[in-house]
Amino acid sequence: MRTPDDPRLSGAKRPPESASGDRSRAVEDYLKAICMLQSEGAPVSTSALAQQLDRSPASVTNMVKGLAERGLVEHEPYRGVKLSAAGEREALRIIRRHRVIEAYLIQRLGYAWDEVHAEAERLEHAASDELVERMAASLGHPEMDPHGSPIPTADGELAERRHPTLDTLTAGTRAIVREVSDADEGRLRYLAELGMYPGTGVEVLEHEPFEGPIRIRIDGEERVLGRSLAEVVRVEPQEDEPESGTEGEAT
Repeated sequence: MRTPDDPRLSGAKRPPESASGDRSRAVEDYLKAICMLQSEGAPVSTSALAQQLDRSPASVTNMVKGLAERGLVEHEPYRGVKLSAAGEREALRIIRRHRVIEAYLIQRLGYAWDEVHAEAERLEHAASDELVERMAASLGHPEMDPHGSPIPTADGELAERRHPTLDTLTAGTRAIVREVSDADEGRLRYLAELGMYPGTGVEVLEHEPFEGPIRIRIDGEERVLGRSLAEVVRVEPQEDEPESGTEGEAT
């Protein structure tokens, strides 16, 4: 199964595990981060996991050993770590919680899309399964979260994500924004100001050389987008010019 590499779900800074006093939360955070970093079943290096979770390599190594002893991951020294079947089920459960909660906060409580990540990070560990399922039911069982990321089903199925990132498109390509993946509130707020919501039509006009910015047209206006921002925007290339405006945007 191809798993997402969404930094929104595991990139937030956290207090040290010893300060949190919540071993269960730490386990969930590790499983979720491994799931985010996995791609086509490839093992995840402990150094990449340490960077993702803002932990020391020694702390990550110790936690990974504990997860392996519990049968939640498979780990070979110097070969990386990957989720076991049990670990994957638990990771997808917590990802579902996070994304359903984000959708509920926006659609029912009026949060902006740049505000929900930190709240969902806290609530995903505390909310009961019943509460999350009632949230999902009240929203009509959404398949995507407000940022366009697929929500795992209650049965643990996750749709594959095949859309390329905006920075990979050639000049002259038109596309529809499908997903925006970033944990940083300021960057999300800036993308919202550009109108870079899922469903928005965008055209790549020019790539500056040497990893420079990308000039785009969105909602009829020309904008310049840094390469690092373009890398978190997943799009669906279009053969024909999309209609002006958007298919829909976050409320």
